[in-house]
Amino acid sequence: MMLRWLIASLHLLALPLGLGAVWARHRALRAVLDADGLRRVLFADNLWGLAALLWIGTGLLRAFAIGRGASVDTTPALTLARISRIQAGLIVLIVFAAAALARGLFF
Repeated sequence: MMLRWLIASLHLLALPLGLGAVWARHRALRAVLDADGLRRVLFADNLWGLAALLWIGTGLLRAFAIGRGASVDTTPALTLARISRIQAGLIVLIVFAAAALARGLFF
């Protein structure tokens, strides 16, 4: 049980790592591409590769843990679906609020 929790946590922690890597690569590619700039691009690509390795590796481990016949408790699924819907709505609101604040709408 503890190992499954650890694998699931690593799988989810790869999400911000991947997002940060994509953003870092974006910033690096828009800057001057001298030796330091290229080093930053390659570093961001390495972070992206690490995130992909974590996603694929932990995803396969999670899939084969379920494939061995272990039962999955699906009772909290509806509650988690409601929470996911609320989170999705909040993310959309954050985008609108950020765009409005950047344009001084509330000032």
